[in-house]
Amino acid sequence: MLTLKNIVKDYKVAGKQFRAVNDISLTLNKGEFVAIIGPSGCGKTTTLNIIGGLDRYTSGDLIINGTSTKDFSEKDWDAYRNNSIGFVFQSYNLISHLSVLDNVELGMTLSGVNQKIRRERAIEVLTRVGLASQLGKRPNKLSGGEKQRVAIARALVNDPDIILADEPTGALDSKTAHEILTLIQEVAKDKLVIMVTHAQQYADEFASRIVELKDGVILADSQKEPVVSEDTGYQANKTSMSFFTALKLSFNNLKTKKFRTVITAFASSIGIIGVGLVLAISNGFSQQINDIESDQLVGLPILIGKSEMNIGFDRAGASVFQPEDYEPDEIVIYDSSMDVHTNIITNEFITYLENMNSDIYTNIHYTYGYIPVILSTESGATELVNLDDVGFSSFITPEDELEEYYDLKDGSFPTNIYQVVLEIKEWNVVNKEVLDALGFDTSSELRFSDITGTELYIAKNNDLYVEQGSLFVPNYSDLETVKNNGIVIEIVGIVQAKDSTMTYGPTGLLYLYDLQDELLSVNSGSDICLAQETLDTSVFNLSLLTEEEKLGILSYIGCNSTDPYLIQIYSDSVENKTTIKEYIATYNADKDLDDKIFETDLAEAIGATLSTLITSISVVLSAFASISLIVSSVMIGIIIYISVLERTKEIGIIRSLGGRKKDISRVFNAESIIIGAFAGLMGISITYLLTFPINVIAANVDPSLASVATSNPLHLVLLVLASTILTFIGGFIPSRIASKKNPVEALRVE
Repeated sequence: MLTLKNIVKDYKVAGKQFRAVNDISLTLNKGEFVAIIGPSGCGKTTTLNIIGGLDRYTSGDLIINGTSTKDFSEKDWDAYRNNSIGFVFQSYNLISHLSVLDNVELGMTLSGVNQKIRRERAIEVLTRVGLASQLGKRPNKLSGGEKQRVAIARALVNDPDIILADEPTGALDSKTAHEILTLIQEVAKDKLVIMVTHAQQYADEFASRIVELKDGVILADSQKEPVVSEDTGYQANKTSMSFFTALKLSFNNLKTKKFRTVITAFASSIGIIGVGLVLAISNGFSQQINDIESDQLVGLPILIGKSEMNIGFDRAGASVFQPEDYEPDEIVIYDSSMDVHTNIITNEFITYLENMNSDIYTNIHYTYGYIPVILSTESGATELVNLDDVGFSSFITPEDELEEYYDLKDGSFPTNIYQVVLEIKEWNVVNKEVLDALGFDTSSELRFSDITGTELYIAKNNDLYVEQGSLFVPNYSDLETVKNNGIVIEIVGIVQAKDSTMTYGPTGLLYLYDLQDELLSVNSGSDICLAQETLDTSVFNLSLLTEEEKLGILSYIGCNSTDPYLIQIYSDSVENKTTIKEYIATYNADKDLDDKIFETDLAEAIGATLSTLITSISVVLSAFASISLIVSSVMIGIIIYISVLERTKEIGIIRSLGGRKKDISRVFNAESIIIGAFAGLMGISITYLLTFPINVIAANVDPSLASVATSNPLHLVLLVLASTILTFIGGFIPSRIASKKNPVEALRVE
């Protein structure tokens, strides 16, 4: 039983109060066919909307099965419309982008009915109203009578207690109108049917009760004695539209506007394309840096220096110092001296290195600080060679692998420690300082053959340093004797590194590593060495020396062969370098800080610096490109707002079927998400396709840039996600506006 008790409804029109319904009281029962008649503006539709829960009464009470609605919340009214009310409108109010079957199913979808069950029930009801053959059609393919039959099927499918028909025959011819009213009368025998109509003849023919309104009050009621039915109380199931349903509604709507959707998505994708290309190029450069580090910079050694090292907390390529364990609330005091560490290279550590798996390194070089004195006779006189210009250094690769790393331009590779080669650069370039230091006449043309076969002489300490009293002085006055008694080395070849980064330090003369051991062996027993080892003063000026300073002099003149100041560990892969560093970390595991050994990986340091530079540039470029993403989000918000205006009637239809405000928001949020995801997918697709011409153009400029633009799949996925989120944010405000629209006003929009 439905009771209207002293219902009053006031509106504000042009700032003034207008009373549409004035103190109406009615008791309506199941099984009645009630016709509400009266002139236009008398309050018929307003009364119907109040009964249907689309509009709220100003005062009075609407009582459902004995339950007052005064305290009904918005959700209670939504549930009431979904469970108990079936609307049949004059203008049909079907959603144009849904099929007949989907239109009928929508009310059940809102109430959470299982898909199989709602499909079966919708087909059954559509069959009852004579539309079994029209299930897949869109409403715009139906006649007026067929559309109204769809509306009746939609009103009946949830098995409501009350059917509300607002001028159901107003848009139909008399024959079709008669058929529709007959159908309503037939299918709603056990329900309360309330029809608003202007047609007196239809009210007389079909209604079991006629209520006449005028100026918002009941003028007449054909019911003589009120029928009192048992009040059982009222409790409706809450409605809930699934997000999948919202996606389906929005997707079907967007399909009707394909061109606009594609253009909108493309405009939104421009920002994604910009950011995507920046990330692709950044990723390509990062991969090239990794390739350089693994293929070229791998030739740079891991350095373990005896001198002080800045280890810091985050120094690229270096071991990282971390504070000892600390409590969660303890302040860790930072002292810059914590960044400085002196490696104590002990025999224990050297032995530990010697026991390292030889498969993970190619060479271990120990540098003791010896600076050999070399003489040349190429200019016609015996002259000292400036080693700062010549760059006298050892090969960094094993002797049996020289041909893998160097191209032989002339002569041969060294076959013994007394043979050296001159390293040249690309285009046979040799620094003028190198040739001048070796005594060649650089004012005339030089050939490879002019270089190969050249002999040089390494001075021995006993010939180079002469004792005078308590001091030792260089024997520069008799360089001829120094030369004649020196160790002869010959330049036997001209080589060029296959990878320019294989050369660590300045280019020039390269010798086999074992030559160093020979020179140290020859000089360690010299007079100057024996003298310096027994003195606490310098053999050169008698100044008092610390132990560290004394070791420095002994190293300089070739007397130190047991205490290296630098260890260089060479490897052939990044993976092996990692293993070497882990091996050193194992040595440090049980050591105090002062006894730990910290290393520096030059390749990692260079790679990290380049990566930081690339990342910084990428961040700046991405920031600029991201501005277009913000702009596109605003544009999406405008597009969604336009969609809200276009779909206002659909909002009213969904609300009339029991849809909540949250469901309306969900529909337009779903539209934002679909556009955002589509824009993201379009953006990453275009980005991926653009990497091909970019790589072709870059390769034409420099072959090494053939993969300068390489898309990372993770970046592409994140860009789609970002596009979706940003468009969701852009469409959030319009979706909130949509949810707050008055359903009655929304249904009036044409």
